[in-house]
Amino acid sequence: MPAKSSYFRDTRHPWPSLLFLLPLLSAYEGGVLWLGGTQPDALRNGADAWMRWGLEAVGLPFAPLPPALLAVFFLFWSYLRRQDRPKDLIGVLFGMVIETVFFALGLWGVSRGLAPLMHTAGVPLRWHPATLDAVGQAVTFLGAGIYEEVLFRLVLFTALVAVLRLVYFPSFFAVVFAAVGSAALFAAAHHVGPHGEPFTPYVFLFRAVAGFYFAILYRLRGFGIAAGSHALYDVVVGVAMG
Repeated sequence: MPAKSSYFRDTRHPWPSLLFLLPLLSAYEGGVLWLGGTQPDALRNGADAWMRWGLEAVGLPFAPLPPALLAVFFLFWSYLRRQDRPKDLIGVLFGMVIETVFFALGLWGVSRGLAPLMHTAGVPLRWHPATLDAVGQAVTFLGAGIYEEVLFRLVLFTALVAVLRLVYFPSFFAVVFAAVGSAALFAAAHHVGPHGEPFTPYVFLFRAVAGFYFAILYRLRGFGIAAGSHALYDVVVGVAMG
């Protein structure tokens, strides 16, 4: 028999997460193709680029493959959980929008709390150089919300929790340690490679805090809300307040 519906459980179901994700994913992929012209990779988020390089390394360079794989994954997951699919999708999606705004503002509040420390250290609050116009930056930040959550929360955090549970860590400690580990790797990834930013302790610290925030948000509220909050925070802070 289908499980009794609950809003807080329904938001973590893959079906509303997919429906919530599709407009963001379409805006990002469409924006990259539309604005990127002959060099669409210039607009791609780092996590998206890493996934594409990985697929190319195994002989799968097909450009639409990453978003297609993501959609197929959530469709298959939704099929497996078809018995407890939410009935009031409109209500669930509307609630997810409200939560996304709330949690994006929550992280903004954390960033404001760290602002005096940043200023004392001489660290600018705007860490992304304005090499693109506002629309181009917004497109790139949408990609960050989606693909960084896929890579660091959906894949890495989930895998770390599973491994820790296999070696008999209690569930609570497995989640906490996985959140810390994935957050540290999330922060470090921004300083790796030829396009990585110069290492600054305070910027690393804030990104680690943000990574932990999104890991717990993903665990408690689901992928759709975590990805939406990440994207909205980046767009508001990086574009509107940049």
